[in-house]
Amino acid sequence: MPRRQWLTGLAVAASLVVLMPKAAHAAGVDESVAELQHEWEVIRYQTPQAEREKRFETLAAKARKVSETYPDRAEPLVWEGIIVSSWAGEKGGLGALGLVKQAKGLYEQAIAINGKVLDGSAYNSLGVLYYKVPGWPVGFGDKAKAKELLQTALALNPKGIDPNFFYADYLFETKQPEQPLPYLERALQAPPRPGRQVADTGRREEVRALMEKVKAR
Repeated sequence: MPRRQWLTGLAVAASLVVLMPKAAHAAGVDESVAELQHEWEVIRYQTPQAEREKRFETLAAKARKVSETYPDRAEPLVWEGIIVSSWAGEKGGLGALGLVKQAKGLYEQAIAINGKVLDGSAYNSLGVLYYKVPGWPVGFGDKAKAKELLQTALALNPKGIDPNFFYADYLFETKQPEQPLPYLERALQAPPRPGRQVADTGRREEVRALMEKVKAR
């Protein structure tokens, strides 16, 4: 999530109800989530900044439909939250607070269903909101809560690029005594994620940029 000044209907006749087989249901949600992931990374890392806000808004509407189609699955909620958070980041200012609160609710719903999916991404993304968003009375920001959530994400995915990067960013932003460099180095050594080449490349650039800031401080 970029930091910009802090972040079916259903009407089916009973006689026509057709239950989707479990395997087909799983394949459908996996394919839909993969599509959301790909569209997000293209917007985030390959789209001119001036176009991102509108494109994230459009993608958020698509993600909402996926979440509604698979209400028993946490993965669509996680990605809807990531997309809405990114939209808020591009929008910026106080006008983004409503979107940030919406994203928070989506992550919480995902955690209630299964917080371990997608290597704990819901915990990681929710933790990011807690340290990026202002505290009371403007927002819900809470540095202690952020640390707890980010550490949970790290425990679930200790070698992952995202949890290591964002924990390092949290340490840097909040001026914690713990050093962020080991986590940044671990992020650079993270194994590549299948089908996520664009996101991995973009995140590594962010890792290196943060490394320079840490070393210059």
